[in-house]
Amino acid sequence: MRIVIAEDSLLVREGVRRVLDLRDDLEVVATCADLPGLLAAVGEHVPDVVVTDIRMPPTFTDEGIQAAIRLHQTHPGIGVVVLSQYAEPAYATPLLASGSAGRAYLLKERLSDPRELIEAVRSVARGGSVIDPAVVEALVADSIHARSSPLAGLTPREREVLAHIAQGKSNAAVGMALSLTERAVEKHINTLFPKLGLGPEPDINRRVMAVLLYLSAQV
Repeated sequence: MRIVIAEDSLLVREGVRRVLDLRDDLEVVATCADLPGLLAAVGEHVPDVVVTDIRMPPTFTDEGIQAAIRLHQTHPGIGVVVLSQYAEPAYATPLLASGSAGRAYLLKERLSDPRELIEAVRSVARGGSVIDPAVVEALVADSIHARSSPLAGLTPREREVLAHIAQGKSNAAVGMALSLTERAVEKHINTLFPKLGLGPEPDINRRVMAVLLYLSAQV
C-alpha cells in the first residue's frame, strides 16, 4: 500500500513516516511539507492513501482539507487520513461533505497507539472511514445549534449577504463582493428580514437587528 505524507513539522512528518514504514504492507513513497508538494507527489506516485495535516504552507489555514476535496474529484480512489489538532466542524464538515468513504479525521493529541493510525490508513484504503469520537460530538453539537439558529431558514446566498452586512458594508459594497447588482442585494435583504422575524416596525432598525442575530449565532 503506497502512502504520501504531508506535514510541515519535520518531527511529526518523520514520526508518522517511521510508524508506517515499520509495517511490511505499507510503503511511504513520498513526504512533503506543503500543499503544492502534496499535489505534485500525488501526481507523480498516485498513492493509495494520503496522510495529511490540516494547516500547512502556503497559508496555514486548511490546505489538508483543500487537498482532500480536490482528490475526491481527481483521484476518488485515494484514501485520505487527516491529522489535526482541532475538533472543529469547520474542518470536518467540508472533508465529509461528499461522503465519509475513504476518509479519516484523527486528532493528534489522542493518537496514543501507533496501531490507531495504521488501522485508519488501512481502513480508508478499503473505502472505510474513521472519525475521532470527539469530532463526531462536535459535528452533532454544531448540527443541533444550526437547526435551532434563527439563521436556519436562510438560503446560502442570504447568509452570504448578511455576513457582508455584518462587516459594515453598504448594499453597493456587498454587491461588489458577491458579484451582484445592488438591486439584487436589496431583494435578498428584503427576503431575509421576514425569515428572521423582523417586520417593518418603525421604531426598529431591521438591518441592525439582523446583524445582531447573525453575530449571536456565531457564538
